[in-house]
Amino acid sequence: MPRYLSRVGRVGFDLAVISVAYWTAWLFRFEFHIPAIARGVALLTWPCVLALHYVALLAFGIHRMAWRYINLRDALQVLLAVSCSAALVVTARLLRLLPETQTVIPLGVLAMDYVLVIVGIVGVRASWRVHKELRDRKKRTALGDIDDVLLVGAGEAGVIVAREIVNRPDLGLKPIGFLDDNPHKVNTRIFGLPVLGTTKDVGVIGRRYRVKRALITVANASGPQIRRIAELCRDAGLQTQIIPGVHELVGGKLNLSRVREVEIEDLLGREPVKLDEDIVGGSLRSRVVLVTGAGGSIGSELCRQICRFGPKRVVLVERFENALFEIHRELTQAFPQVPIEPRIADLCDVPRMSQIFEASRPEIVFHAAAHKHVPMMEWNPGEAVKNNVGGTRTVATLSDRYSVERFVLISTDKAVNPTSVMGATKRIAEIYLQAFSERSETRFVTVRFGNVLGSAGSVIPIFKQQIAAGGPVHVTHPEMRRYFMTIPEATQLVMQAGAMGEGGEIFILDMGEPVRIVDLARDLITLSGLRPDDDIEIKFSGIRPGEKLFEELSTAAEHADKTRHPKVFIGRIKPHEWSDVVRGVDRLLASTDTLEPDELRRALLELVPEYGLAQSPRKATAPHGERALRESSRGERPLELQTDIETIRN
Repeated sequence: MPRYLSRVGRVGFDLAVISVAYWTAWLFRFEFHIPAIARGVALLTWPCVLALHYVALLAFGIHRMAWRYINLRDALQVLLAVSCSAALVVTARLLRLLPETQTVIPLGVLAMDYVLVIVGIVGVRASWRVHKELRDRKKRTALGDIDDVLLVGAGEAGVIVAREIVNRPDLGLKPIGFLDDNPHKVNTRIFGLPVLGTTKDVGVIGRRYRVKRALITVANASGPQIRRIAELCRDAGLQTQIIPGVHELVGGKLNLSRVREVEIEDLLGREPVKLDEDIVGGSLRSRVVLVTGAGGSIGSELCRQICRFGPKRVVLVERFENALFEIHRELTQAFPQVPIEPRIADLCDVPRMSQIFEASRPEIVFHAAAHKHVPMMEWNPGEAVKNNVGGTRTVATLSDRYSVERFVLISTDKAVNPTSVMGATKRIAEIYLQAFSERSETRFVTVRFGNVLGSAGSVIPIFKQQIAAGGPVHVTHPEMRRYFMTIPEATQLVMQAGAMGEGGEIFILDMGEPVRIVDLARDLITLSGLRPDDDIEIKFSGIRPGEKLFEELSTAAEHADKTRHPKVFIGRIKPHEWSDVVRGVDRLLASTDTLEPDELRRALLELVPEYGLAQSPRKATAPHGERALRESSRGERPLELQTDIETIRN
């Protein structure tokens, strides 16, 4: 609609359309020669019909429609409005409520009027939209500002995308047609666009139509399917993008501003989590929730997800002020209705943590804070014990003292048959909470899962940095495999498991199939538009201290049973005796600053008999590195220390 037309102008325009339709119907009925008596009836009834039609249009909000973006739904709304007004006119005519003389309005006039009003109201708006689109397209064509795009996938999602592109000329996109692997769709037309071939034809079609961009519009595509399509498009020289997940298309809506490049998460094909909203919401709504490690990858996403369920208050506990500042600022902007309390604290600082619990009185605690880097903890085993064991003991003890209802520990697959200090300390944290649960009113539960994609310091950001620097990409071993899931998926399942826990359980998340790290590196290089081994070299640097080739989610003795959620399992693990656990943990924490690294590892072995000190191949041992570090503080820097440092950096 032109901007210079005011609301009064729009009213006048629609009244004119209705009037023209009404008199045209009379002209058609009497073949353009209206008798005098009929002309008198038309003049008398014209204001009434006009008023009934326009009141109906107002009631259905037709005057609020944006002319430029009129669509099928708007047209149906007009149809419904005019049908109601026509029904009122016919009823008034049958009941002789209209001002008439010797005769009544012919039903043929009312039938033609009904059709002409719909065609007029919709047609004028559609004509304005076509005019604006053609004008904008000519401008962009003149400026060379339109990109032809192939839509890969001619299903429901593809139609939604095509409609959105057509409705949004400001996007500067022109859909050339579809590609679809269903042979029955090839050579047909969908939403007015041709299905040009299958995905195997992308190269030929791309060259024929000189297309530079392809958009994957398969909403439920699997990881291997996306990988295959992306590779075909890349080989054809097309820039490849993908629509958001199928959950973004609910109700036939899509925000094309969220179309993005294909990411590694797409290739892994992790399905969106289906939360039991009633259970999770019931456990968090109107509760005071405390999150430790709130500035970390998992902790910050937990906070985002928790705020969606309307907690009474969220307390963020974090030792790093910058990370705490960022997540506090983000949450206060995104969820202004949720009180957010940022608290800087070290978990090992018992007086400070006691002060926080006393002031906030949390009802739910998510314990995400931990030292997680395996090689760093091999170098600093005492710090791993203090934070992962001592910090967990502090938060758990305070949770029991202040009658916290539910405590959820974020654990790791590295706690299963651990070969690293980090894994062993996380296993001790699991043991401690499981034993504590036997004597506490607080429901202590543990959630165990593998790696998350894109977390700070994880393999994917490191690989991306190495690729951006031109390589090489360092992979520890050709057969190294890990379980992966996305951060939102992990945190949602943590909340699901935490809400289901009754106390003492160790929940295990379904991580899917393990992924070879070298394949991950190759995929990231390819997604960057480069060729593995040709453009970017992949180097194998050897397994680092504490690492193992394959991670496990449970031991042979731990029986994983199904729960009500298909992606959450419960490990049937017999708890240890509380007195033995307390005595062992107290002794371990008391000796962290006095024992040598080798002695500290043996102390871990006493609490975790399955801790495999010699199972992980190592190029250099952390104890030797620490002794060298002490020597270097006296001015000596042996060659072995330089080798160890380079190993950790890689």
